[in-house]
Amino acid sequence: MKPTAEQLAAAQDRTIEDVIGPDLRVLFCGINPGLWSGATGHHFARPGNRFWPALHRGGFTPRQLAPEEQGELLGLGLGITNVVARTTAKADELSAEEYRVGGKALVARVERWRPRTLAVLGIGAYRTAFGRPRAAVGRQEEGLGGTEVWVLPNPSGLNAHYTPDGIAAEFRRLRDAVGD
Repeated sequence: MKPTAEQLAAAQDRTIEDVIGPDLRVLFCGINPGLWSGATGHHFARPGNRFWPALHRGGFTPRQLAPEEQGELLGLGLGITNVVARTTAKADELSAEEYRVGGKALVARVERWRPRTLAVLGIGAYRTAFGRPRAAVGRQEEGLGGTEVWVLPNPSGLNAHYTPDGIAAEFRRLRDAVGD
């Protein structure tokens, strides 16, 4: 479904449901939902977002899923949440305080659901939300309780620092580390 301009405008500041449950191998954590996601109710819904291709090319899914198939992730031991719940047109509309508050809420979700691994998709979001200004992409030294933490590149089409191949390679590194 391609949202209309009116639907996109109405999606500002909405929230969408997490794809989350017990016994997750990996809980993927976006920065915040975009307007397409707010309008459709599906994570990483905007055409050009590289999450779904990277998830498949990284070895997490047997085929490339579409955003409206996000519910299939739970059966694969995967989930999706966000650092900040509210939708915006761009992540730069979020304040540092929203990231910090979102980081605390994310810790609470991790404590509740206890995924084996949390993968935060965006180095800047991770650094701000968790007060780790020197963090780099990859496995983080400090976990959250028994949950290992990884930082992966932001899959947004706006992220010019990583090519689709580069993003898929980082997803593959995580997949190789977490196994089945």
